[in-house]
Amino acid sequence: MGCLMSDLDVNRLLLQFETAVREINREEINPRITELKLSDLNPVVKMVAQARARYLKGLFDLASFSSDGRPMPEQIKKLKMMRETYEELIEGSKALEIAIERGYLDVNA
Repeated sequence: MGCLMSDLDVNRLLLQFETAVREINREEINPRITELKLSDLNPVVKMVAQARARYLKGLFDLASFSSDGRPMPEQIKKLKMMRETYEELIEGSKALEIAIERGYLDVNA
């Protein structure tokens, strides 16, 4: 019969796991990206904002160029590509934010 862990043991294990995750992520990520300053983040923020703007503009363009309210398949394909680009950049931006919050990267405020 297996041994059940107490709540205290589970909490201790989770704390050790969180520490290992933090240390390993820092070891892997930090050497690959130099110490961050706000000026280093601005190009990322701008790129995401531009992708968002292109996607939203594409949506409005689609509505204004569609005389009968039904976009053509190639127009939808183009809009989908803009959305996928925007969503991918958002996910990357979120990953960067998490890496900063959790101390995986050095930050120079």
